[in-house]
Amino acid sequence: MIMNSFIYLRGLRHVDLSVFCVENGQKFYWDPVFNVRVPFSSGQQVKRSILDAINTELQTEPSSVTFVFDVSSKGALNQGEVLSLCDPQYFDQILGGWMKAAKGGGERTLKRRSPFSISAMRPLHPSLGGRFAENATFDRSDKPGLHKVIVRNASGKQMTEEEIEAFLTGTDQSLYRKWIPDNARATGLFIYDVAIDLRTLFAVSTNQLEPELTREKIAELENNGWKKSKNVFGECLVMPEELREKAIPAIAKALINWRITSNQSRTFSLMETLAIAISDNANTLASAIRAKLVEEKAKPIIDETVGAELFVTLPCAAYISTEIESADAIYSAEKKLTDLMKAFDYENQITS
Repeated sequence: MIMNSFIYLRGLRHVDLSVFCVENGQKFYWDPVFNVRVPFSSGQQVKRSILDAINTELQTEPSSVTFVFDVSSKGALNQGEVLSLCDPQYFDQILGGWMKAAKGGGERTLKRRSPFSISAMRPLHPSLGGRFAENATFDRSDKPGLHKVIVRNASGKQMTEEEIEAFLTGTDQSLYRKWIPDNARATGLFIYDVAIDLRTLFAVSTNQLEPELTREKIAELENNGWKKSKNVFGECLVMPEELREKAIPAIAKALINWRITSNQSRTFSLMETLAIAISDNANTLASAIRAKLVEEKAKPIIDETVGAELFVTLPCAAYISTEIESADAIYSAEKKLTDLMKAFDYENQITS
């Protein structure tokens, strides 16, 4: 039996003056073709948000993480390893992957690659997304009684009101406003891409030459109903069917409805989904949701003729000329993803 081993998804969203992936303000990269600053959200941030959405939907706790610190001979505290549980019984572990490399090499390194490959969220075209900056301020000039000001002189001594008034004489400086320069925000049409490797979505390798699991964890999983099987990577254990059936709808929903949830996000925007393209051929995604230069201006395009299955929401019609938008597009896309993941034979990937 021949099975499609990958599902590819592209999502198109509208971002309205939001801030995400912060580093001295909204992160950006320089596009060398169109010579513009392009705001983005890193693939790691998108992945974390998707995993958070899965745990929220399933009402399950994420796995714990151990942070190791070392005290040097000089008394300084240095950051060491970050140790994962390496336990696929946690959904954020089996779906997010792990890495455990103990210092000193006393233990075997354990590593599992995530079955999700996730791109950065970036503009559909460099000219269809922008990074805008303004000078924000904490303004309390209308309530000076609630805004306390301390001014210290060159010696570090607090100045009196009379000394402050004399110092400000002849200047146009206000002490009731605190400026935040270059407060950058992102806006425009943004896309993200996801590749799902169905071969490893619910399967963990038992190969001890390059281990994902300890022998003790393998025995624990077998006792908990994980089934021995084989995939293209060799011997493996497959998550029990009842757990897969529980996880798949949550995964489908999270891949489409995730929201940036990390502490690197601020300034709320709906970031509404405009369109979703799903296919087993990654090239069709790039054609289904794309931009085209028309007289040196980028025009967003939704194309249902290129092989990918498209799901277009009602808000999309405000930004792109389309006749295929529907009120149930999000739910239909979730069902499509759910059906594709359920159709894969996880326990019998290799039958001979």
